[in-house]
Amino acid sequence: MKLASVVHRGTPLVAAKVDETRLVAVDALAALAQAMDVLPGPVDDMLRVIALPPERLASLASALERVRHGESAAETIRADAVEWRPPVQRPGKICAVAMNNSASNERKISAPDHPAFFLKPASCLVGHLEPIRIRPYYGSVHPEPELAAVIGRTARDLDVDDALDAVFGYTIFDDVTSNGMRAEDRFHYYAVYASEKNPDETVRVEQHLSYAGRYKGSDTFGAMGPWLVTRDEVPNPDDLAVVCKAGGETIADDSTRYYNYTVAEVIAFISQFQTLEPGDVISFGTAFKPGSTRKSIHHANLQRIPGPIEISIEGLGTLSNPVLVEQRELGRWRRASAAADNRGTRKI
Repeated sequence: MKLASVVHRGTPLVAAKVDETRLVAVDALAALAQAMDVLPGPVDDMLRVIALPPERLASLASALERVRHGESAAETIRADAVEWRPPVQRPGKICAVAMNNSASNERKISAPDHPAFFLKPASCLVGHLEPIRIRPYYGSVHPEPELAAVIGRTARDLDVDDALDAVFGYTIFDDVTSNGMRAEDRFHYYAVYASEKNPDETVRVEQHLSYAGRYKGSDTFGAMGPWLVTRDEVPNPDDLAVVCKAGGETIADDSTRYYNYTVAEVIAFISQFQTLEPGDVISFGTAFKPGSTRKSIHHANLQRIPGPIEISIEGLGTLSNPVLVEQRELGRWRRASAAADNRGTRKI
């Protein structure tokens, strides 16, 4: 099934795709499947659907087929009459994998021999057709088209052979990124470590780093949707075509087969460190190969391109978001005088 979180006539609900122009509310499917003991409608939270046991989910899928074949009087909803929301609106965490596309390997000076991931806040999410809002002081901002999985059950220490069993379904994710803020938040410094030869002594190691809080986690920096496609409809997540367009121009034409680490490997690795919970989102890395014009995602500065940003992934649909540049300056955040706080500088 292709599921979505939408608002229809002011009412939030979870709906399933009937065809290209129609949806049907999941609570209507539940009534048709006589599953109201599990889903007393209306269903307005995707987490309730994710929590269903497999047999109940299968009964909803069977009811959906009856609607598609005209064997039910269940009322359908026009797809152009809803407001789209992220499929999971408040996930506990969004884990995004960095530098996972093999096209990035030649640029690496050094890199870990495992997936490296960072966290994005749920507050960054927007749904299909909702605007990506940026401000001039963000600097250069570009899209990053990615495959994402939504976790279906609590899982810790997964074996790679079992990792896909923890997935409820797949969706499209735009890991919007500001190179401008990344540069501003870069540190070049000496990290201090205990000496391996003598733990009572310390050594200083030169390092470069930048924290992702602003340049990956600002509001609307996580477009997701429109569909959450159940796992059974995606037999091989490691071989899906990905296309990204900015303002109608193709800037990425790639495939998930070029990820350094497969979907199962990433999920298994993350679960060794953080408990995965229903509704958690894992985004697997950017479709990086330039489009037919040889322009890449890094040419798509959203300060200059009005959008829309359109990301299509094979079997998952197309996520489209307009771009809105808010003409707003950075607000007052620093006190007028540091001396008033009796702050100073010292060496350690």
